Amino acid sequence: MGIGRCNVTDAVAVETVGVSSSNGGPEPFALEPKATVLAKDDVLSGRLQVRDGGQVLGKFSGEIECDGELLIGPEAHVEADIRSTRVTIAGFVRGNIVAANRLKIMSTGRLEGDAKVGALVVLEGGVHLGVIRVHPEGVPESEHVAIVDASPRPVVGLRAVPNPVGKVRKFWGEFF
Repeated sequence: MGIGRCNVTDAVAVETVGVSSSNGGPEPFALEPKATVLAKDDVLSGRLQVRDGGQVLGKFSGEIECDGELLIGPEAHVEADIRSTRVTIAGFVRGNIVAANRLKIMSTGRLEGDAKVGALVVLEGGVHLGVIRVHPEGVPESEHVAIVDASPRPVVGLRAVPNPVGKVRKFWGEFF
C-alpha cells in the first residue's frame, strides 16, 4: 500500500452554489437575512425596533418602530403604536399608525385606531375604525397644534326684531 502526501496551503477556496426553484422564482425556503419575524405562535410585549423590513405573525403589544416595510400577518394580533415607512395590515391592529410612505389594509385586515400616512390603500373587505389623515406631500414630524387666540373680543348686543307675522295677521284680519 502506498502512502500519499497532502500539501495544505494558506489559501482556502470556497464554492457557493446557487439554487433556484423549478418555476424560476425565489427559493420558497430562502429567508431574507434582515427580516424580523415574530412567528405565528410567538407572544411578545415591549418596544420593537426593526432596522429594515419585518413581519409580525403572532401576538405583540407595545410599540413598533420600523425603518422599512412592516407586515402584520393575517393571524397576527397587535396592540401597539406603529411608526414605519410602509405598513401592510392583513391581521388585527389596535393602536395608532404613522406610515411615512403607505398604509395598506388587506381584505383580511382590521385597524382600530388613527393613522397619519403618505398614501392609503384599502382593499375590499378591509376594516378601519378611527381617523386617517393622508399627507401626500409627506407626513409631518410633529402633531398639529391648534392655535387659539385668547384675546378678548367685543361683545355685540342683539336687539329684538319685530315679528312680521303679527303685522300680516292684523292686515289680513281686516278682510276676514
